[in-house]
Amino acid sequence: MTAAGNGPVVAIVGATGAVGTTMIDIIDARESVPWSEIRLVASARSAGKVLKVRGEDVTVRLLEPEVFDGVDIALFDVPDEISAEWAPIAAARGAVAVDNSGAFRMDPDVPLVVPEVNADKAADRPKGIIANPNCTTLSMMAAMGALHREFGLEALVVASYQAASGAGQPGIDRLQAELSAVAGKNVGQHGGDVAAALAEAGLGTDSPFPAPLALNVVPWAGSLKDDGWSSEELKVRNESRKILGIPDLKVSATCVRVPVVTTHALAVHATFGREVTVEGARKVLSEQPTIVLADDPAAGRWPTPADVVGDDPTWVGRIRQALDFPNTLELFVCGDNLRKGAALNTYEIAETVAASL
Repeated sequence: MTAAGNGPVVAIVGATGAVGTTMIDIIDARESVPWSEIRLVASARSAGKVLKVRGEDVTVRLLEPEVFDGVDIALFDVPDEISAEWAPIAAARGAVAVDNSGAFRMDPDVPLVVPEVNADKAADRPKGIIANPNCTTLSMMAAMGALHREFGLEALVVASYQAASGAGQPGIDRLQAELSAVAGKNVGQHGGDVAAALAEAGLGTDSPFPAPLALNVVPWAGSLKDDGWSSEELKVRNESRKILGIPDLKVSATCVRVPVVTTHALAVHATFGREVTVEGARKVLSEQPTIVLADDPAAGRWPTPADVVGDDPTWVGRIRQALDFPNTLELFVCGDNLRKGAALNTYEIAETVAASL
């Protein structure tokens, strides 16, 4: 596929998945792209399919070592174990591998990049691999990076409200099935009646979620780690430290799954080392090209997933000075977890790398 003369070649690995198809949508929406060729790559199950990219039919290729020959940048949206195997293969064949999985995020020799925050780190890649953060962490990074540069971030306390699509297509399918099962029924007023309605509809316990999600919130996302923490909560802590370059940043997170299809939301309690005001924070955030400031409670204006879904920027609102904590702001952040939280940031890393080739 010809896109930009003698420009670099990019490959999308996992092109038929939820994030891969979102990445294609992002590429299609660009006025111009730097790529001379866009390769689509997937497993044997999807190889041979034909997808349109920038108006042209592109045949999906099988994931095999030879597919990376001549590729400059390979974007991976596959499970951790697939990335762990194939990203080094792509790098060995001469490509810069940009990985959206969790396989390399905390590897000290792999930069964890958010272009608005630490684009310079993309050039330091001794393994030829760049990692994309977890979508929950990423939803607040544009805002936290901008505020940190101005006021010096010292601590974060975060409660996330995570969409079903964070569990992939099975999460979306399960939520839609659950909503259909409870629609029009007088449930949600007695303990266990939602679960009973799901069972009556034939929905078993083989769910991506540990409890019913329809008409409910579930205070769990990820897998169980030491001392009752979930893997998702530890990702928020560890990845925030690495992206912001603050190894001793104090972070505490509680991750909650909510009955929203797409777009994560976070309530953020952020403490700074320098004096911070609501007006100063609004000024900093309003100047960021990838942030939408929606902060007018008197007019009922604040970010919600229903407003933000499908949008590229991070939305920020409900900015308040904490009443009992000095130099501390409370704010509410929303980001589309499939776009900004995964596909868009991965693609923006690729554009950053392409500019240096």
